[in-house]
Amino acid sequence: MIELVDVAKHFGDVRAVDGISLTVPTGQFFCVLGPNAAGKTTTIKMLVGLIRPTRGHARIAGFDIQDQPLEARARLAYVPDFPFLYEKLTPWEFLRFTGQIFLMDDARIERSAADLVPRFQLEQWLHKPIENLSHGTRQRIAIASALLHDPEVFVIDEPMVGLDPHHARVVKDTLRERANRGMTVFLSTHQTSVAEEMADRVGIIHRGRLIAVGTPAELHARAGTDGTLESAFLAITQGVLDESSTPA
Repeated sequence: MIELVDVAKHFGDVRAVDGISLTVPTGQFFCVLGPNAAGKTTTIKMLVGLIRPTRGHARIAGFDIQDQPLEARARLAYVPDFPFLYEKLTPWEFLRFTGQIFLMDDARIERSAADLVPRFQLEQWLHKPIENLSHGTRQRIAIASALLHDPEVFVIDEPMVGLDPHHARVVKDTLRERANRGMTVFLSTHQTSVAEEMADRVGIIHRGRLIAVGTPAELHARAGTDGTLESAFLAITQGVLDESSTPA
């Protein structure tokens, strides 16, 4: 599971994240939406331990990411919006390297890769240098390698960037299947359609605050809208803008 307890991050006078508390239970598919510069990526970086919060705590499967980083990261996988891959390696070498980081033996790496490589259609690229591969293929390598050690918690930022519709479908189906088997998914996206299709619950971050959390139906009820999740998202974020512009 994931826990954020009053997490905040200030950069000088800028409050990028301003006191977010959230619990995502085991096996839930949680999507976070928000406008540009809302604080989504900063929240994710605190969650996975890349930056230290100004205050508050982030826990992965009960382990504090700052105080117990090895225990937390052993249960975690993280794919950023622009993942870093070692370009001189082949996809197979990168998969083995990732597995070894998580202390997987060769037999387990090969068993896991035997499922993931064909699922993400990486066979023809498996022994070619990553530097020669397209952005979409690199994205698939990053996601496959992150899933290799069967993480308890999977955090991914803008997963559909660079993916064609077919491979986007593969990613969606794979993450949904893993969530159904108990993996907690925390996905950040600008695409309300992705959140509406995939999420058990959705959180909306705006100006560094978590302003709404619920199922798509609950968000529609709050916003007084029907139709697509986009309409609820626009109504809720516009309502916050209107409130902030009203004189006290």
